[in-house]
Formats: sequence, structure tokens, C-alpha cells
Amino acid sequence: MNDLRRLDATAVVTGGSSGIGLATVDLLLARGARVALCGRDAVRLDQAVRGLADRHPDARQRLFAQACDVLSAEQTARFARDSEAALGPASILVNNAGQGRVSTFAGTDDAAWTEELHLKFFSVLHPTRAFLPQLERAAHPAIVCVNSLLASQPEPHMVATSAARAGIKNLVRSMATEFAPKGIRVNGILVGLIESGQWRRRFENREDRAQTWAQWSGDLARNKSIPLGRLGSPDEAARAIFFLATPQSSYTTGSHIDVSGGLSRHA
Repeated sequence: MNDLRRLDATAVVTGGSSGIGLATVDLLLARGARVALCGRDAVRLDQAVRGLADRHPDARQRLFAQACDVLSAEQTARFARDSEAALGPASILVNNAGQGRVSTFAGTDDAAWTEELHLKFFSVLHPTRAFLPQLERAAHPAIVCVNSLLASQPEPHMVATSAARAGIKNLVRSMATEFAPKGIRVNGILVGLIESGQWRRRFENREDRAQTWAQWSGDLARNKSIPLGRLGSPDEAARAIFFLATPQSSYTTGSHIDVSGGLSRHA
């Protein structure tokens, strides 16, 4: 890719209606890509699309959105077919769907374990299976999995999520090795504390009503011992995803970029 500012490719982003996923769609559109995004909540997805269209009025023909639960193989397969019909075959897949579960070992029953492991693994497995035939035909195919620092640095109050995240980190390495002969690169990012609706809601419920967001989130970062002293932004995670998804990282596969503000204690 000679012009690093423009991207002539079709990208797919799951969980693209908010947070890191939406920021990634925004960046890809800004760089000229055709982007298909999905999310489970049709209302939130529609709101996201309207916002994207307002910010990128020249990109309306490069944008496709469909409500889809990636835990359903059938819905994911339909999304893959429909997005290809709308925008052409994908060369980039960003697996971003998923959320965390707060629970200790003692407080996590079998049903919760099954639900969490199923969510984390099949939110990667179903889209990867559905889009793999398209990626195999692409000139510079890449898969990026959005993961958490919990994969390397587990927290006891998130025992199930930490274990599942570690499994996804291992899966990225395995897929990278298996898909390398096909020319498909597979990488991931490990995020720490990123600004989100969840943190904003906690801010709205703060005890000290005089605190600004900067003060409140700064205190949170210091309490969490984040060396940079702040939470990360979805845009910062999106830029790491963009690097791994494009030929800028053409000799990188099976790797992860740390996006945690220095919170990681691992080299």
C-alpha cells in the first residue's frame, strides 16, 4: 500500500455500533475503506449508522450495516453473504464483539462459565468461519481480534472472563499459524481500561458531584496504577487495530499490541 492515508479494501467490524468497534469503523471510513458493521441491537446500530453518515457524507455508498448476533452461526453467515453482495469480498475482519463478566471463582456457577466461554470463543469462531472464504481470495487479508489485558494479567474478580480471554489469545496464535500458508495474517490487541458507556455511567453515579470527568477518571486511573494516569480512548485502540489490519504490518502475525497505558506488567 503506497499511500498509507487511503485504504482500498472492504473491512468487516463486529460489535461495530459502539466503543472500540464504532471508533474502528469511523477510522476505516475516514481512510477510504468500504466497511460492513454489525451489532445485536438494531436501534443502537441505526443510531451509529446515522452518526457515521453525518461524519462521512461521502461514504454512504461505502457503508453497510446489519443487525446480527455473532453467537448465531446462521445470522453470521447471512451477514457475510449480504455484506459481500453490498460491498464486495472482505479483506479485513475485526472480531470485536464481547463484554466482561464480574465474578469470582466461588461466585461463578457452571451456567455462567458456559455462557462466558461460549460468548468469547464463538464471537470469534463464527465470524472467522463465515468470512474465511472471502479472506482467502483477498490480496492482503488480515484478521484482528480485540482482546483484553486480562488474557495475560488475570483479575480474581473477573475469573471467567480472564480465563476466556487467555484462550482467545492462544486461539489467535493458532489461527495465525494455520492461516499463514493462505497469506492471512491474524493478530490482536490487548486493551486495558478504555473509556466506555459503562465508565460514563459510573461517573454519572459518582459520590462527589463536583468532580469533572477528567478528575474522576484520573483518580480511577491512579487507583488502578495506570502509569499514564488516564483511561484510554476508543480511538487509540482503533489506531492499533488499523495498523494490524493493513499492510503497514505486513510482516506481523500471531502477535498482540498492548493498549493499556503501561498497566501491563509483562514484557
